[in-house]
Amino acid sequence: MIVEKFAALSALFLMSAAFTGLIRAVALSRGVLDVPNARSSHTAPTPRGGGLAIVVTMLVAIGILQAMGAVAPAISAAILVGGPAVALIGLIDDIRSVSAPARLAVHVAACVWGVWCLGRLPPIDFGFGPWNLGLAGSICGVVFLVWLLNLYNFMDGIDGIASVEAVSVLAVAWVLFERRSGEPSTVYLIPVVAASTAGFLAWNWPPARIFMGDAGSGFLGYCLGVIGWATVVAQRLTVWVWLILLGAFVVDATVTLLRRWRRGARLSQAHRSHAYQRLSRRYASHLKVTVGVLCINLLWLGPLAAIADSRPSMGALLTLIAWTPLVIVAWRSGAGAADD
Repeated sequence: MIVEKFAALSALFLMSAAFTGLIRAVALSRGVLDVPNARSSHTAPTPRGGGLAIVVTMLVAIGILQAMGAVAPAISAAILVGGPAVALIGLIDDIRSVSAPARLAVHVAACVWGVWCLGRLPPIDFGFGPWNLGLAGSICGVVFLVWLLNLYNFMDGIDGIASVEAVSVLAVAWVLFERRSGEPSTVYLIPVVAASTAGFLAWNWPPARIFMGDAGSGFLGYCLGVIGWATVVAQRLTVWVWLILLGAFVVDATVTLLRRWRRGARLSQAHRSHAYQRLSRRYASHLKVTVGVLCINLLWLGPLAAIADSRPSMGALLTLIAWTPLVIVAWRSGAGAADD
């Protein structure tokens, strides 16, 4: 079984890598390049749209798993309907600008659909016993999923960072999930998303030879949210585990947004004031920051998520412990401050 699983994931990785290379070749021949400007973190024109490889390989894999009866209809419906909608609006935005309200409407609709397909949250333990949030939990879930897929777009600003975040977070989640006998649909989906993303990462690793684009980043953020929601609803992983694992991205994007809002900046305006962007300029290296995120996920957030998985009643406290140094680093790095 292990050999077959490894072979399948290797094939998915190679398919994603090959398709990314094809997209890059087409983008170069057609002049579909991301040209640097004053708000860019890169210095050379680079092909974009490589995230479509993640979208295509994932949808093909899920379609095959569904045909084999290996994926629950609710999860496949959430991803196969909501995912392409998010990817399509992102692709259109990559080609020609889409208004923020139109983009947000599609995102909200996709997230409502995903939450509706997968069901409501079970009671959440805040440290003083389980609390059933009911409908409020579903509303909070939709809001968080919308924020997650948008912040994934915001955080896809230097070479490799969005891909490394997804692969490392999913790797830890897979280890935690495999520790217990769980609902098989998600056991398959977690490595499928990781392998599809890793194939793209082979081209996106610093220095990147192709960028993900809004279609890929939005789709990837949505899939992470749906998988997380599915594991929580199935009571296989807790909300706290996912909040800890996603801490690097959630904290940077949230601190940046709140600080920009506080100083009266127009939130829809493009900028490069995220902590990771400032650090990449400070150290003159995308690689150092991307590897830094990888280390944070594996050496800090991963172990804390494992403890939270073993001790659910400590989840809220461990999330606070996990996020506190990240908030300090983001703030001291100038996340959300006026662009330099």
